[in-house]
Amino acid sequence: MATLEIIEREIKQLSVNELSEFRQWFAEFDADIWDEQIESDAAAGKFDRLAQEALEEYEAGKAREI
Repeated sequence: MATLEIIEREIKQLSVNELSEFRQWFAEFDADIWDEQIESDAAAGKFDRLAQEALEEYEAGKAREI
């Protein structure tokens, strides 16, 4: 049996309280992974072009407050 299938089976066996705790844990885990990816992409310069475009639009008066 594949690891994912085992995990799915185990999750289905959780009590309501355990499932609630798992959801909270997974949300935090997923957010941490996402943050690491964003930081890595930023350090690698993957957002530089987008940031430059945003600054140019702002300086040209094309931006508005939201």
